[in-house]
Amino acid sequence: MTFRRTLLLTLSATAIAATLTAPAAHAAAPPSLSWHPCDGASAADARECATLPVPLDYRKPGGEQLHIAVSRLRTDQPAHRRGTLLLIAGGPGGSGVGMVKNRAEQIRKETGGAYDIVGLDPRGVGGSTTADCGLDENDRDITTYRSWPAPDGSITANVEHSRRIAEQCARNGGSVLRSMSTANEVRDIERFRQALGERKLSAYGVSYGTYVGAEYAQKYPQHTDRWVLDSNDDPDPERVERGWLANMAVGADDRFPDFAAWAAEHGIAQRAEDVRPLFLSTAAKLDREPKKFTDGHLLTGNLLRQMLQGALYSDKQFPDFGDFFRAALSDRPLTMPRPAYLTLQPRDASVGMAVICNDARWPRSVDSYRRAVAADRVRHPLTAGMPANVSACTFWDHDPADKPARITSDGPSNILMVQNLRDPATPYSGALQMRRALGDRARLVSVDAGGHGSYLANGNACGNRKVTEFLTDGKRPARDVLCPKA
Repeated sequence: MTFRRTLLLTLSATAIAATLTAPAAHAAAPPSLSWHPCDGASAADARECATLPVPLDYRKPGGEQLHIAVSRLRTDQPAHRRGTLLLIAGGPGGSGVGMVKNRAEQIRKETGGAYDIVGLDPRGVGGSTTADCGLDENDRDITTYRSWPAPDGSITANVEHSRRIAEQCARNGGSVLRSMSTANEVRDIERFRQALGERKLSAYGVSYGTYVGAEYAQKYPQHTDRWVLDSNDDPDPERVERGWLANMAVGADDRFPDFAAWAAEHGIAQRAEDVRPLFLSTAAKLDREPKKFTDGHLLTGNLLRQMLQGALYSDKQFPDFGDFFRAALSDRPLTMPRPAYLTLQPRDASVGMAVICNDARWPRSVDSYRRAVAADRVRHPLTAGMPANVSACTFWDHDPADKPARITSDGPSNILMVQNLRDPATPYSGALQMRRALGDRARLVSVDAGGHGSYLANGNACGNRKVTEFLTDGKRPARDVLCPKA
């Protein structure tokens, strides 16, 4: 997993909410899909792609239409096919078409060809209709886009940046940007189901995709078959979006001991317990005296903190970040340029911001953020107050079109949750809230592992087996289970 993908997942884990109170969305007959080989696919690549038209505004189903990119990998075992499995990407801003490209073959093999595997690109993502806030490079820099406070804890610059981003999105984004929301992604999924001609869908949603999946299961329980939610967010309507970002401070604390153990084993410190104070002191030194990359950009304390957040997503990131940390510790000049992935692409920045701001109304009081940041910096120094800080959503020019929905236990008992105990982005404490909300609809497989993403991601045979058995045989644990460390 690259640092750039990790960064998008981080953004991915920061937000979300939605609601599904709009009028019925599908009065017109569902569209047909014209499948064709995906652009750029090799002759051996069996994926197919198509375009799904959806209403810009489901309250006006006959009005302006947007185009949603969709993809599928059909089963290679037609005699064993039992249905269609939807892959729901994280984000906001993750690509379901990309998930089909990168993960469908592995999942098809793991499930013995039980499913046609499909995915869609949400509005603004990949091949779907997009919109752009027109943010300049500085506002797409990750330590600006993410509101890292100044070294002394001041949020004055964050307020200025956030207001400017909100104003640019209001000026440049238009109606398409305003339509990007979890509620509309759920409606687009339902339209996709109809176009596929399926009475029910099975699904695998990861990270933010768990919230999208939970929302769909809440609104369309009659159309859900076997539903897997991996790396879950707290669905409390009072906690979505802003609360999920705040949870990342807890997630970083939960996960850091895994990196500390690795760092001690690889000679960065003598003992694991020495790594945390070493990291904090190094970041504080860079706050005072930033180092220069070879291209003239600065390595600041906040950039080091942000790169740590990305590294915590996967053990596979530890070696790269370990090398970077060693360079930060050294008295010698840096010998590398600033990584390009630390500046978001315009569309990635626009989509992520649009969804988190369109889904839920953020508090407007700047003083409330100042107080929250001051407290959070004391409780969670690894994240230095960023998760509690102001964002462009504070100054967003319109309220959400849909109120955040409440996830309940109403519906069939057909959901399997899987969750790492030490997830830096969607921490275990938040996943337990999803478990409580779903009640007897769900069972939870807790995996004694660190990182973001569990199924087929961290080598835990027990967790993988529980998910695969559910998808292939419908076998679900009678009660919640804990899978021990691999």
